[in-house]
Amino acid sequence: MADPMTQSPQISSSQGLNDGHTAASKDSKFCDSFFSSSPVSLIQSSQVHDLVHWRDPKKSGVVFGTSLLLLLSLAAFSVISVISYLLLALLCVTISFRIYKSVVQAVQKSNEGHPFKALMEKDVSVPPETFRKHVDQCLTHINRALKQMSRLFLVEDLVDSLKLAVVMWLLTYVGAVFNGITILILADILIFSVPPLYERNKTQIDHYIDVARTHINSTMAKLQEKLPGALKRCKKE
Repeated sequence: MADPMTQSPQISSSQGLNDGHTAASKDSKFCDSFFSSSPVSLIQSSQVHDLVHWRDPKKSGVVFGTSLLLLLSLAAFSVISVISYLLLALLCVTISFRIYKSVVQAVQKSNEGHPFKALMEKDVSVPPETFRKHVDQCLTHINRALKQMSRLFLVEDLVDSLKLAVVMWLLTYVGAVFNGITILILADILIFSVPPLYERNKTQIDHYIDVARTHINSTMAKLQEKLPGALKRCKKE
């Protein structure tokens, strides 16, 4: 018969290893979900996908140039000034075109009617079903975000809360160097430049991502093994 005193350390060490493997598997799932939710994989709309991958260079160039010009304008001027100038420019174009068509019709003695008649006859109202659908989708995302924030800030999982603390600490340094508009400008440039680069160098990028994922998983497993037993039990519960 085996001595109970010798069985106890074996059982406790076995439990510690099981806790470590469980935590490592959780962190592996977390890292997998983190890498799988990269900006490239989050783009699900076919139209947006075609835009950022430059399937139609002319259309992508117009969208990229317009968005970048708008963000640069917001960086140089106030939001009110940018919106006012945009609406004023739009009004100048439509009024000038209306006057031009009226003069042409008067000279040619034609009766073509209002130049924007086809556009004015279009139904621009939002259907209630579409509105409710988007509201329900937004509500689903909001509830999911609130649940995740509650889980992180109430420290349901100590390691995930520590990860959030590290990210917030790093963002303080980012905020000291960049403002919000600068970050949006950089994000706009990355959105239109990263997907084509990823398509051209997919094999090499996936290799480096796998190396980074393996390194992070091994590091998190080592950190989990060094956690005190009480914290491991809390994570397991």
